[in-house]
Amino acid sequence: MNEIILESISDGVFTVDLNWKITFFNKAAEKITGVKRSDALGKNCCEVFKSNMCETKCPLRKTIKNGKPLIDIAGYLIDLNGREIPISVSTALLHDEKGEIIGGAETFRDLSEISELKKELSEKTAFGEMISENAEMRRIFDVIPAISESPSTVLIQGETGTGKEVLAKTIHNLGPRSKKPFVAINCAALPDTLLESELFGYKKGAFTGADNDRTGKITEASDGTLFLDEIGEISQSLAVKLLRVLQEREFEPLGSNVVVKTGARIITATNRDLYLMTQKNEFRQDLFYRLNIISLTLPPLRKRKEDIPHLAEKFLDRLNVVQKKNISAFKPEVFSFFYTYDWPGNIRELENVVERAYVLCSKKIIGIECLPQELTKFKLPQVESGDIRTAKIMVEEQAIMRALERNKNNRSAAARELGIDKTTFYRKVKNYGIILPSKKKLRRQEI
Repeated sequence: MNEIILESISDGVFTVDLNWKITFFNKAAEKITGVKRSDALGKNCCEVFKSNMCETKCPLRKTIKNGKPLIDIAGYLIDLNGREIPISVSTALLHDEKGEIIGGAETFRDLSEISELKKELSEKTAFGEMISENAEMRRIFDVIPAISESPSTVLIQGETGTGKEVLAKTIHNLGPRSKKPFVAINCAALPDTLLESELFGYKKGAFTGADNDRTGKITEASDGTLFLDEIGEISQSLAVKLLRVLQEREFEPLGSNVVVKTGARIITATNRDLYLMTQKNEFRQDLFYRLNIISLTLPPLRKRKEDIPHLAEKFLDRLNVVQKKNISAFKPEVFSFFYTYDWPGNIRELENVVERAYVLCSKKIIGIECLPQELTKFKLPQVESGDIRTAKIMVEEQAIMRALERNKNNRSAAARELGIDKTTFYRKVKNYGIILPSKKKLRRQEI
């Protein structure tokens, strides 16, 4: 009877005697390993079951030695065709009628499908250091490989804290310049004269205090990437010199009349509307068009709230590595506040909030008592089932209803305000059971 049951299950099963000879080998074991039962029986298990756990980490050997079963030990085996198959292994002792140990049994589950699904999911949500399920971010992910291979200038736009430098590094790291320097400078952090000397370098005696020659950031970047953050803050005079770098690929250090060539790729970023600035004569139009060859705009975090759990958990994992407090998770109500808050400081603000909570948390799970007041001052719907998904649903439902109310039930306007397309809007309305007033009724109200 036992053999009939073991033959019917989808997990591979084999048993061994105390001499490690295989005494049983079910159909699933044949299928997963590719080894016929007739070829397996009587052979040493390590000759048939070729796993990375054999010899030094054999779970079955540990069970027979210690008398303790093991459950779901992760590893992989090499099948008859040489393919690496991820598996989980569980072990148990075999006893005779007198209770004497006569061998061991090992079951193993093929995790190939789960592994592929995880890989597929990971590829969909992560790109380099960036994580997102947001449709707008996915469109950026789709074009990054082509942009990385190109030497063209890139302009990254987005609010403060949206990850512009992370995107610039991702472009650099994925391209042929990945082994070359990535040099970043914040144009808003330095006075104009100091920024000029930092960028172009200077010769001894170029100005008071220039006691030695010094190379600038453009030279440091060599054939790598020069990332100019907050490019909208540079002066008109510096813009002219930067324009020469972009057009002629050359510059002169301060105090020198020797022309220096550069092969650095230029990536710039700003949280300002450069086009609007050109219309107001606040930014050089010719420089704008030179910078705007490839333009990417990162959405603010309030328009990609579906990414909040991934980002928060990523920051938590990083803090656990650095600070070693081993905090395992957030309570679901924490995410309720995360979803409700608008995050004016975007991802950087979320990272700071997670770090603050991590430092203040004295337990294994971060609760709302660790959040700053600006997040917890909002009143939230009660979450009874206690899981993150429910919290997210309730907050989304409330956000949709509020957006409809503010926009007088105009579906398109509500969707725009929420930062989602109309298809997604209607899908969520249907899923959450939100009743929309008929369009006829709306027209009568308008009259």
